[in-house]
Amino acid sequence: MSPSPLSLGDEYRAAIADDARSLAALHDRELTPQLFSALREACFPECLGLMPATVSTTAAWRAMRYTLSLQAAQPHARWFDNLAADYAAIYLTNAYGASPLESVWLHDEHLTCQEAMFELREIYAAAGLAAANWRKRSEDHLVLQLLYIAHASHRAETSDDWRALASMLDEHLLRWIDGFASRVVARSGSDFYSSLAVLTAAWLDTLRTLIASHLGESRPASEAIESRLKPRVRENVVPLSFMPGLGPTL
Repeated sequence: MSPSPLSLGDEYRAAIADDARSLAALHDRELTPQLFSALREACFPECLGLMPATVSTTAAWRAMRYTLSLQAAQPHARWFDNLAADYAAIYLTNAYGASPLESVWLHDEHLTCQEAMFELREIYAAAGLAAANWRKRSEDHLVLQLLYIAHASHRAETSDDWRALASMLDEHLLRWIDGFASRVVARSGSDFYSSLAVLTAAWLDTLRTLIASHLGESRPASEAIESRLKPRVRENVVPLSFMPGLGPTL
């Protein structure tokens, strides 16, 4: 049975867009004393408009709140230095093997700038958007995908708009964000970036469930999505021209 439809009015759309922009900003650059103070003052993540709906997503919210509460109002400079090193290892050097680029997760050889980048480039272009410099930050980067979600959710008015956003989530972010979060948790030296990764994955899952409720449709299983997107295996056909005895005679 499909879930009962849930209306997503202007306030919902604005809240989702604000959340996505806030998460994008935290993944975009290393945490500074000013940004930390802003998070504490805003009671992050309770200030997010899209609140958790399951036990696991609630745990992600609580983990971030606990992480921020452990620090003094003005943490020692060494704490920020450690965060800066952790940020670089995750987002700049890929030292933890937790790349924020989708292509690295979905490509068989874990290469950058693969099919996912071009697919997302087309999605952005259809919305009138483009990466500022794809050589520095390609379209499949986590930050740019979150910013696209902010743009698309704020402008979503019809069921088709929400289905398009749901498809983007199913076919892109939701296929790898859990792996990203798990890798960060396993290898990061900072509770902040571990909590941020888990919170982001939980927020995206909550958003997808909300869209499904709004449309009155069930979410597709991840196995069904992977099966649908899996490239077709080409048959191994031997060209006739190389078959013995079938070549031209002299």
